[in-house]
Amino acid sequence: MGAQVIDINSDMGEGFGPWKMGDDAALLGVVSSANIACGFHAGDPVIMGRTMRLAVENGVGIGAHPGFDDRAGFGRRRLSMSAEELTALVTYQLGAARATATAAGGRVRHLKLHGALSNMASEDAELARICYSAALSVDPEIVIMGLAATAMEHVCRDLGCAYAGEIFADRAYNDDATLVARGTEGAMIHDPQEAATRIRAMIAEGAIIARSGKRIATQIDTVCVHGDSAAAVDMARSLRASLEAGGLTVRPL
Repeated sequence: MGAQVIDINSDMGEGFGPWKMGDDAALLGVVSSANIACGFHAGDPVIMGRTMRLAVENGVGIGAHPGFDDRAGFGRRRLSMSAEELTALVTYQLGAARATATAAGGRVRHLKLHGALSNMASEDAELARICYSAALSVDPEIVIMGLAATAMEHVCRDLGCAYAGEIFADRAYNDDATLVARGTEGAMIHDPQEAATRIRAMIAEGAIIARSGKRIATQIDTVCVHGDSAAAVDMARSLRASLEAGGLTVRPL
């Protein structure tokens, strides 16, 4: 990668009403960017506003995190939608996020697709183009955070938009730079030290390291720690400490 600056992001605001998901308050003291659920796969207006206010107070960059309208499946079930429906899905959620961020004293700086929608966009360039074009029609300057070295990156390059290449601290990779499917043995990485060590290696090499050992050269701008796991806070703290010890500066996109 060559750069000495890195962003650490986490998905949050993913509770609903009285149901809590993850320790967002603790994570916001560690990460530099927050991808905040927009009320479809998870979250609600109150949680969105509360999480965004905490992000502003902690100097954490705010991102919209749109997903499929599937709370029961937490947005992780693949749905078939038309281009018109996908455009409306992203436009609506980004609009809600922008209004809520403004009311919280901040602004939406980036957009990151969630769950199955993200996985599908990493494989399907046309789907990625539809989603990203919808976001850019609302905010031409928004930073698109996408899975590095996948169809997402290729589409962003073609669109000429601001782009941030993302890798995952707690997920294993296939040889095509897509994520190993959840439920597959070894798909999730639970040990904070293991995650920190592999991410430092990826950043140093400027490449995704697949579980086969294959290196996939790519731009790396941000590292994700999933906020809904029990070890999320420890994982984020370990990762940040490791990156800073390696001479990198952690700051928002």
